[in-house]
Amino acid sequence: MIERAAGEAGAIPLVKAPGDTGGVGPQVVRYSERPELWDAITGLSDEVWPEYNRHGATLNRYWGQLYERFPEWQFVLYDPGGQTVLAEGHTIPVAWDGTDAGLGPGIDATVAAAFGLRAAGRPPTAVSALAAEIPPRHQRRGLAKVMLQAMAGLAGDAGLAHLIAPVRPTLKDRYPTIPIDRYVRWTRPDGTPFDPWMRVHTQLGARIGPAIPRSLHIAGTVGDWESWTGMPFPETGDYVFPAGLATVHIDRDNDTGEYWEPNIWIIHQVSSRTPD
Repeated sequence: MIERAAGEAGAIPLVKAPGDTGGVGPQVVRYSERPELWDAITGLSDEVWPEYNRHGATLNRYWGQLYERFPEWQFVLYDPGGQTVLAEGHTIPVAWDGTDAGLGPGIDATVAAAFGLRAAGRPPTAVSALAAEIPPRHQRRGLAKVMLQAMAGLAGDAGLAHLIAPVRPTLKDRYPTIPIDRYVRWTRPDGTPFDPWMRVHTQLGARIGPAIPRSLHIAGTVGDWESWTGMPFPETGDYVFPAGLATVHIDRDNDTGEYWEPNIWIIHQVSSRTPD
């Protein structure tokens, strides 16, 4: 979601985990601490992600293992007063050499490499954000920044100085035919990023890193894609489809549909201080 390197001004403030967001906000609770809280958010992914986006073969191979292998890196924002889970966050410790080139080709590769790192018993050097899942009923409450601060808190607790993330830009689905390397350069008149999710990161001091044209791979039959998107694909070709960040290539002869979701690397440097 964000990329941050040496020489940048400022660093993302921490929200410690467990803890609160300044005495009045939600608590950050890890899966390793209170796994029973996850019983209340079954189906959260269905609320947050479009159907097609839940069928990446590489990501799905590892996603269910996050809670068993990395329970201390999965968390929720919990409102103790209302006894309500407001949002869920997913992160994973990774090996990153501090260079743009070392960030890698996207979320599929990042997750696979992180599991390999853990299996080999090698120490991580950074944390990658994987997802910040805020259901519609809790959106527009300022929780996005809290989620990023909580992720930084997890990194800080582990003594890691960077939070990196392959970001899924909010408005890219409105411009699916625009290459991601062009979209990433769009700005508003005030010079801030055009995309609102990117702005959330930069407002916390993040640096926008490289565009990732092929971050998440999703493939299926033509029938799969027609079911996932709710639209027919009468002939072979590239199609714009609902909520797609890029086009899907449909091959009727081979009964396949292939999509590569583009992302943007963003990096945060993690602060050692907590907000007042």
